[in-house]
Amino acid sequence: MPGVDQEFLRTLKDKLNIVDVAGSYFSLEKRGSNYWACCPFHHEKTASFSVSESGQFYHCFGCGASGDVIKLVSEMESLDFMDTVKLLSERAGLEMPKSAVDSRRTAENKRRRDSILKIMNDCAHFYLDNLNSGKADAHIQYILNRKIPSGVVRSFGLGASLNFTDLPAFLLKKGYSKQDIVDSGTVNEVDGRLVDAQGGRLIFPIINALGEVIAFGGRVLKKTDFAKYKNTKETVVFNKSKTLYNINLLKKLKRSQTIKEVIVVEGYMDTISLYSAGFKNVVASMGTSLTQDQARLIKRYTDTVLISYDGDAAGQKANLRGLDILKGEGLNVKVVPLPEGLDPDDVIKQQGAEGYKRCLDAAMPLIDYKLLVLERGYDLTKSEDKRRYVSEAIRIIKTADSAAEQEDLLKRLRDATGYTYESLNRDLAAAPSQLEIKSEKREERADNANASLKASRFVIASLLFGADYAADCDIRGIPFVNPIHVILAKYVLSKRMMEEDIHLSEVFEFFEEDSPEFDELTRILDYSDGAKLSGEVAAKYFSDSVVKLKKDLIDGEIQELSKKIESLKDISERNSCAAKIGELLKQKEKLKNGAQ
Repeated sequence: MPGVDQEFLRTLKDKLNIVDVAGSYFSLEKRGSNYWACCPFHHEKTASFSVSESGQFYHCFGCGASGDVIKLVSEMESLDFMDTVKLLSERAGLEMPKSAVDSRRTAENKRRRDSILKIMNDCAHFYLDNLNSGKADAHIQYILNRKIPSGVVRSFGLGASLNFTDLPAFLLKKGYSKQDIVDSGTVNEVDGRLVDAQGGRLIFPIINALGEVIAFGGRVLKKTDFAKYKNTKETVVFNKSKTLYNINLLKKLKRSQTIKEVIVVEGYMDTISLYSAGFKNVVASMGTSLTQDQARLIKRYTDTVLISYDGDAAGQKANLRGLDILKGEGLNVKVVPLPEGLDPDDVIKQQGAEGYKRCLDAAMPLIDYKLLVLERGYDLTKSEDKRRYVSEAIRIIKTADSAAEQEDLLKRLRDATGYTYESLNRDLAAAPSQLEIKSEKREERADNANASLKASRFVIASLLFGADYAADCDIRGIPFVNPIHVILAKYVLSKRMMEEDIHLSEVFEFFEEDSPEFDELTRILDYSDGAKLSGEVAAKYFSDSVVKLKKDLIDGEIQELSKKIESLKDISERNSCAAKIGELLKQKEKLKNGAQ
């Protein structure tokens, strides 16, 4: 963990309870001594994600995701290490030490990021002041025409850009460097002049889950050749594929109530319109296809997603591009059917909140929506179209989660086409299985470890997790070969010598994330539920494993000596090696007879 004093990190982690922190992101259920949840990092139906209060670490027994409270928050908030420590320091009421940044490059990156965030915040206030200056008549009129309540205008921080020149002058006067201003994305350099990237537009601040303004969206107020909506460019603080509009207010909503479902729309005005109508559980993908990062972001708040894009052909295609990604992250995906040619904002304006609520109530499962969109693309009165439709529909039905669902969908297909159920069922049986989109994390981890490695893992796990039968074991007498196990054994030994308790959260400081060493640590953590480390069977396996490690060491020495004998010509040297082999064989025999 470069860049931060290790003593400060230990103090920080002592101040935080990982159970409380994890519970702020997802529901935990206490079973035994640990807390359990469905893993937030891979799709699963049975909870295998464990949070240890005593050890202050988490571990998923399905995908192997593991770490301490810093790693958990880093993953959940999509923050780098330094920003995670900063966030947790604020939560714990600790001041970051001045020595936290230990390199010029790290210091410059932090300075640049902090400067850009300050620029974004100052821009947001600048645009807001413009809106209230009495000079933004066109912007105010647009807000009035769209019937956006004044309270919602304030909640979303809407603002106004009056021209292309005022913002650059304002930022330079504030003392920001030209480079930082351009790097922030709020200002462009055109022919040597600095111009407001959102010149003349109504401004929509884009705010992350931490409440930081990270970008701006802008809408033109009159017909133009320019794009109606545009965002500021991606920067060190803004990555469009990892951001959802209104995620900050959704997070605020979660603090006050359980969020059963999240509505996903395309743009700013759809979001604001639904929010104004009382649908506060809404976010926007800002006009792009949903990404895996956005899917994981949504999953922090709910398991059910209602996709509510435009009710035209383009909107339907946009739905299909993101739906499988959402499902692949374990979300229950439904699609909200809207009247042809209308978007959510149109429905609110024409039919009110009740009309949109009816659309939500009619939301259909992903697979039903796929079949609906597919059918709209064919003329089923034509034989060729009907056959092509059936062929593609069968492939979709093949992905259904159960035989009962497949049967129901086949009956609908029969009714739509006139083909017999029996013939459609035969086609279904013959259709190749579809590969489902899966998350980047492995749902089941293959373990190709040999018997010796497994024995070594069990021994080190028994020592780390304080199994009773390992309490009096002589750690120095166990010949660990795996370097990761050696490091962990030394850690346990040092704790014993100092008569200190083992804190499992500390071991994550020993290995780099996403390294083979860290992966081996997660294998050892598979024993952390305690069930595999208790009872007579476990005690016997521990004893047998220690013997095996000692035998392995002896066998290795015998093999080396045997090779050496073959190369020796001196009789006395050969006899000496043979004698050593004889002694090793006696030691091995004693181990067989139980004398360790």
